[in-house]
Amino acid sequence: MEKNIMIEEEDDKQKNIDEELEKSEKSEDSQAKSHGEILKEQICEGQKIYTLSTSSIIMSSLTAGLEIGFSYMLLCSVFFYYSDSLAVESLFKIIALVYPLGFILVVLGQSILFTEQTSLLTLPVLNRQHSIFSLLRLWGLVIFGNLLGGCLIAFVLVWIGPQLGIFDTKTIVKIGEHVAGFSLPVILVSAILAGWMMGLLSWLVTSSKDTVSRIIIIFLITATMAFAGLHHSIIGNIEVFAAFISGPEVSLGTFLSVEAVALAGNAIGGAFFVALLKYRAFVNNVG
Repeated sequence: MEKNIMIEEEDDKQKNIDEELEKSEKSEDSQAKSHGEILKEQICEGQKIYTLSTSSIIMSSLTAGLEIGFSYMLLCSVFFYYSDSLAVESLFKIIALVYPLGFILVVLGQSILFTEQTSLLTLPVLNRQHSIFSLLRLWGLVIFGNLLGGCLIAFVLVWIGPQLGIFDTKTIVKIGEHVAGFSLPVILVSAILAGWMMGLLSWLVTSSKDTVSRIIIIFLITATMAFAGLHHSIIGNIEVFAAFISGPEVSLGTFLSVEAVALAGNAIGGAFFVALLKYRAFVNNVG
């Protein structure tokens, strides 16, 4: 009896939440979007991805993994070009200026990137429209496509970079060693922060009303991640995998452990610190 009453109360509460989301009407062009309006758009966007076929999800996430490679190409080129005139520490800060390119291509092009979509795909589960199992399945497909695309573009860039003279194998290895050269606990916390920032990127992009604003948001957040050296699992996959296939300095075990921890951290950062907190803030306001 008590169990049935609790279920009914939960259903009534969910009904109230859905009603409040429906009331979140689209604001005027001159007005900032409300919390409820952003949340509603995020849930709707997440819902659309759940309706896509498996092949569409894999192809879109594969595309995102490939496109992120343009960030890697640029950061390697800048690192190589200034390597004779600047200290290594300075080089890892300067590359933050070109790091956002791939993210701009992916986000504006609406390819499915795991770290950007982590919080987005979690919201329909929090809103009781999908199960945790369906979320984990979708995450798995997106991660598979992103990592496969990243590995493919890594093979291409490892070959074409030295051929064009825009960077060399030494640069590839240095960048890979830098990304992998931390203890796993440090990488985990770093990745949580990166996932948190990427979740906020998705939230802020939804809140903006024009393309220029979205580009500025993407640039500021991803450049900050790069300047701070936070671990992003998808571009980090390219950085460490490229070093692994270029020389013995980075082992297969190092690549796999760094990537696994970075993925876990990014997932925690996006799902908990953005999706859950933003959703609970709205629910508490409704309550």
